[in-house]
Amino acid sequence: MSMTLPDRITYDWLVALDDDALLTAERSLHQVFTSAEDTERRKLGERYELMKGPATLMTAWDRWSRANTEARHRKLNPRRETQRRK
Repeated sequence: MSMTLPDRITYDWLVALDDDALLTAERSLHQVFTSAEDTERRKLGERYELMKGPATLMTAWDRWSRANTEARHRKLNPRRETQRRK
C-alpha cells in the first residue's frame, strides 16, 4: 500500500491516521531515512556521525522519528526485515 506523505509531518496528521496507515507511513519514512543514511555512511565511512549529517539526512531522520514515536506511543511495533550493514 502506497500513501502520499505531507511535506511536514505534524502531530495532527499523525494522530489522524489509523494504526495501519501510521505503520505504512512509518515504514515509508524509515526507508527514506535509511537510504539517506546509507549514502552518508558509504561516503564518510568511519567519520560518519548522524547529528553532523547534511540537512537532507537530518530532515529524513526527523520525519521518520516523529512517525516512529507516534507508533511506539500507540504500542505498535514497526517490523522490518533486518539487513547487515556493509
